[in-house]
Amino acid sequence: MKKILLTTLLVVGFQQIEAQTTRKDTLQGGLREERTCYDVLRYNLDLTINPSEKSIKGFNEIVFKIDDATSKIQVDLFENMQIESIVWNTKKLNYKREFDAVFIEFPEELKKGTIQSIQFNYSGKPKIAKNAPWDGGFVFKKDTKGNPWIGVAVQGTGASLWYPCKDSQTDEPDNGASIKVAVPNGLMNVSNGRFMGSTDLKDGYTRWDWEVKNPINNYDITVNVADYVHIHDHHQGLDLDYYVLRENEEKAKKHFDNDVKPMMDCFQSKFGKYPFWEDGYKLVETPYLGMEHQSAVAYGNKYKKGYMGYDISGTGAGLFFDYITIHETGHEWFGNSITSKDIADMWIHEGFTTYTETVFIECIKGYEEAQKYINGQSKSVSNDKPIIGQFGVNREGSGDMYYKGALMLNTIRHIINDDSKWWKLLYSYSETFKKQIIDTKTVLDYFNKETGLDLSKVFEQYLTTTQIPKLKLSKEGKKLSYQWINCVNNFNMPVDIFIKGTETRIYPTTTLQELKVDKKIKIEEIEVATKQFFIKVEK
Repeated sequence: MKKILLTTLLVVGFQQIEAQTTRKDTLQGGLREERTCYDVLRYNLDLTINPSEKSIKGFNEIVFKIDDATSKIQVDLFENMQIESIVWNTKKLNYKREFDAVFIEFPEELKKGTIQSIQFNYSGKPKIAKNAPWDGGFVFKKDTKGNPWIGVAVQGTGASLWYPCKDSQTDEPDNGASIKVAVPNGLMNVSNGRFMGSTDLKDGYTRWDWEVKNPINNYDITVNVADYVHIHDHHQGLDLDYYVLRENEEKAKKHFDNDVKPMMDCFQSKFGKYPFWEDGYKLVETPYLGMEHQSAVAYGNKYKKGYMGYDISGTGAGLFFDYITIHETGHEWFGNSITSKDIADMWIHEGFTTYTETVFIECIKGYEEAQKYINGQSKSVSNDKPIIGQFGVNREGSGDMYYKGALMLNTIRHIINDDSKWWKLLYSYSETFKKQIIDTKTVLDYFNKETGLDLSKVFEQYLTTTQIPKLKLSKEGKKLSYQWINCVNNFNMPVDIFIKGTETRIYPTTTLQELKVDKKIKIEEIEVATKQFFIKVEK
């Protein structure tokens, strides 16, 4: 488990009224004694995947430390999967199932501070995704030569869809994981971390062994099965490995080389050293679009620039790079290294990672193209519900966590109004909370401390409401009046305006304020920096 920074919510306003929740929701998303009493140290997965049956069978050895003496723990596994047995010290344990939660009972109290392990044996046909990665599950497809091509993506749905674990972002195995997967001969399995070797099991299957040294999110653990070709490269000491369908080998060599090395240079200069150096960096071709599987990034963008060849910003700037390579790798810093303790705070993953796209454009094309790109994303903001979701019930907030989250960060950059401070802030944030589990208040407190500004109302406005703040301007004679409307109580945020091309910073609040200007200036001649600040203007 990464160190958890437990903090209270930012403000009472962060608690939103949500749709009715069920017992199943709270079992999956909540923290109760049966979960908090133990700390996962390691997962040792050993599985066989049968492509023709679309089934899996095997076990997960869960190694854990007892934080509070207990005789009962909760481990999670989707209810459609069968439990063969749960073994502790050679003894089969009793258990009770309630929805996707498995409450395991020990014959004696486990003492605080002791290291324990159970072998959770199971089998079944895991849920198949209808439209991965947007809904969770396995993907069973075939390549153009008819070979099985299998992947899995479970973010949001839960990793317990396919293997038993403590299915909560509050806990990750301190000591990493081993992932051993047997697949039919002629196929390869690629999982997270370093390849440790393969073994012919003499039964028509070959087992592929992988080792993860770093803590890892449950939903990041993955399997990828196909007739893969391995391409190895390196950059400034970092191993770069690509596993692609045999038919795409030459195409992949050229395509990945164009983006990956410049991306690594850019991201490491802005966010710090690649967080999972010991585990290397991989792109793995998948039968679905993509997912940020730690050190084994899922890639399904068909070797195109943009998002499947489309510029999501509508500005042309989105075709400078391969969206999946850049976005999903950005998650190695934001989401995989820095993790939110509840998926209600997933903007910590998605807002920052979406902003990494803009950062990459700025690295390769400059500030103007980057600003063009991020402002093009504003058309995709729906303002349907708050970005922050409901805590304790495995429920995310609005999909606006992507574009609106990034636009909020771009706004904060221009509030700071000093790029050297901004880049130093992003770098120090990434390094300070590297491989930790945090929440929104942690982010806010750090940004406030490092900038010397009070950004509380900015975070509250963009994360907890569906309103875009509006700057209301009016002019009479020599008086320019201004104030914020369509905003939270006591909202205050500086903004830049241009009077006949001359930049002036004003500090509006929800109270009407005035500025002396030339009587001859018309209200239409006063421009507002709406490209630097995600706001609306009413004149």
